[in-house]
Amino acid sequence: MSKETSTKKPQREASTADQTRAALVHAALKLFGRQGFDGTSTREIAAEAKANIGSIAYHFGGKEGLRAAAADYIVDTIQMIAGQALGATQATAPSNPEAARAQLFAALERMVGFVVASPQAGEIVQFVLRELSHPTAALDRIYAGVFEPTHRRLCQIWEQATGEPAESEATKLTVFTMIGQVIYFRIGREAVLRRMGWREIGDKEAAKVVATATDNLRAMLAARDPAARKKGKS
Repeated sequence: MSKETSTKKPQREASTADQTRAALVHAALKLFGRQGFDGTSTREIAAEAKANIGSIAYHFGGKEGLRAAAADYIVDTIQMIAGQALGATQATAPSNPEAARAQLFAALERMVGFVVASPQAGEIVQFVLRELSHPTAALDRIYAGVFEPTHRRLCQIWEQATGEPAESEATKLTVFTMIGQVIYFRIGREAVLRRMGWREIGDKEAAKVVATATDNLRAMLAARDPAARKKGKS
């Protein structure tokens, strides 16, 4: 065997192992979200991933380890998207209220683009909803990696935009409201489609959701603008 052949073989094996691992994580994410953890067998996961059932134990130590890996996948995915829109938690704060407000609008648009329009988000949201209904260690990983830092970062930007303290109860509730209006279009997707008479939520429909959500955010910010309130009273 040549040196070139012996070098390439481990790389191919590593690539195949990575592909199998990724396929199992995606299969688990889909099936755990759809059927629940207890309602999903390792045999079903292996079949969905087109993998040997023994590969679950090999890569993850078992079904519980696979659930943790699915949670980590969610954390990595949303951290990447949130990082693009919000910057790191320790990032320098926006230089002025106008810049902070612009960042809030950009984050809201990115949120709609992923949560509402991305097919990938459906499986993630289903998985998370299962965990929220019956919390396990997987939810702890998602909360620590996504919910808490993303919400905290949005609260910090809200403070820069409005002057309201980031860690105040009012700010936390306001940010939850801002996020919640977007999430509904995913968890209430079927109701939205029926009531709106839409066949799907594609780019055109998502743009309409963005327009409405940004109008709501604009109104929330205007209500906290002293100059706007003073003008409204005159």
